Amino acid sequence: MSATSNLIDDAPLTTFHKKLTFFASGGPFIDGFALSIIGIALITMTPGLQLSTTEIGLIGAASLVGIFFGGAIFGWLTDKIGRHKMYIADLIALALFSVLNAFATEVWQVVLCRFLLGMAIGADYPIATSLLAEFLPKKHRGRLLGATFVVWAVGAAAAYAVGYLLRDIGPDAWRIMVASPAIFAIVTLLCRLGTPESPRWLLSRGRRDEAETIIKKVYGQQYSLADIASDSDGPAKQGRFLDIFRGQAWKRTLFVSIFWTAQVIPLFAVYTFAPDLLASMGMTGDANLYGGSFLISMLFVVGGIPGLWLVEKIGRRKLLLWSFGIIVVALAIPAFIPNVPAAPLFIALAVFALASGASSFLEVVYPNELFPTEVRATAVGFGTAISRVGSAASTYLMPVAIISFGAAGSLLIGAIISLVGLVATFLLAPETANKSLSELTTDKKPASPEIIKEGSLL
Repeated sequence: MSATSNLIDDAPLTTFHKKLTFFASGGPFIDGFALSIIGIALITMTPGLQLSTTEIGLIGAASLVGIFFGGAIFGWLTDKIGRHKMYIADLIALALFSVLNAFATEVWQVVLCRFLLGMAIGADYPIATSLLAEFLPKKHRGRLLGATFVVWAVGAAAAYAVGYLLRDIGPDAWRIMVASPAIFAIVTLLCRLGTPESPRWLLSRGRRDEAETIIKKVYGQQYSLADIASDSDGPAKQGRFLDIFRGQAWKRTLFVSIFWTAQVIPLFAVYTFAPDLLASMGMTGDANLYGGSFLISMLFVVGGIPGLWLVEKIGRRKLLLWSFGIIVVALAIPAFIPNVPAAPLFIALAVFALASGASSFLEVVYPNELFPTEVRATAVGFGTAISRVGSAASTYLMPVAIISFGAAGSLLIGAIISLVGLVATFLLAPETANKSLSELTTDKKPASPEIIKEGSLL
């Protein structure tokens, strides 16, 4: 092929891309499952370990603090040593710490296992999404990257279903619940074996022969390095952590950090303590607490369906602005209704879930598109880490907020936080839809596309 072909950016969607998207989705599924199952597990864990309100908050926040360190450390490490090695190692850690959690006999042991589990979860965000972004064609990148994160909500919904099925097996039901993510981690690990390293990353490290071998394996023998438009300026180089704060990058880092944090603070608070939040609305009984939590989690999934269509139709920026706006209105209204009954509160939560589900996947789309290969995983990891500072704090404080302000007051706090995200998006968000990574991260303009046929596949 000629040197003017942009093989990856302009490729048609192939079986390889679909498989890679499916494999990458395993991490977000486990993330949603593991972070949500703890809310159900706490129902039997609280009397079993005689947990105080503070200890409940610590257990809920531990995994989010772990995600902070996991994202920050392993995002940077992924840019240093490559996507593939980390792609496998983090799943082994996920399975190990889930199983160890089931044998905890003290509160500190549960907190430690949840923290280490969170580190493994935080690692998978930059690892899997960077690898996927570096293979996807631009016309499908937003939708397929986003699809991996919509699967997060599927995992969360599955957690409530599993929790409901296990609720009556006895006082140690929580042990099976916290161990259950290991099953999905092992399945995902087996699927990911044999996934190739990113040729973009290899090229950024000057490992041209290895990159060319993978290109030929994935796309066909007729293709070579000449068919990739690089998304890095200049010769191969090692990215540094501070590069995400230099030049135009600092505004992008600021935007990603603010909007991601504003999205996840109310989201994780709702997911982790959905049964408690519903109980504070006056909803009681298994059908309401488990069923209501499951319904809310499913609405996140439902919201993702139009979101994945709109992300390529109207673009990333408009989708994010509209979803933040809807969330602000939905969460704020109940606070202004005197003696608000349960129905308006539940409707507010439902609208929040739909709107959040329609755009929360942009948390992995935007940072993967806005930064070059040598710091892409670092940027995703940093965004993950910063967002988890806020979400850990909100999860720790959520039981107190419910007691102090009630359901309506807790939702109003979420509205204020979402308003911050709306303003940041309006002022800082660029549009990245249907642009190559080369266009978005360098000053280079892509050459005219050359259509390729599906070559040999993974």
